[in-house]
Amino acid sequence: MALTATKKQKIIKEFGTHEKDTGSAEVQVSILSKRIEELTKHLKKNQKDNHSRRGLLSMIANRQSHLKYLQKYHPRRYSTILKKLDLRK
Repeated sequence: MALTATKKQKIIKEFGTHEKDTGSAEVQVSILSKRIEELTKHLKKNQKDNHSRRGLLSMIANRQSHLKYLQKYHPRRYSTILKKLDLRK
């Protein structure tokens, strides 16, 4: 269920400021979003997998805290990441 290295590098190139940028909030939000999507697909097939469901909720909370940081300190970057990832309407 983890992201492969190539998928992660592709996300970093798309959202990062440089090629080794793994710490910026945009990159972390985008990686978490991709992991959440994959885990959601898994949970649709395996409805009784409560351990993975707990991990999903943890990832969602982590992504939400990164988004709150962006909204508070970098509103422009926050709006662009929402549009790119199509998170809110």
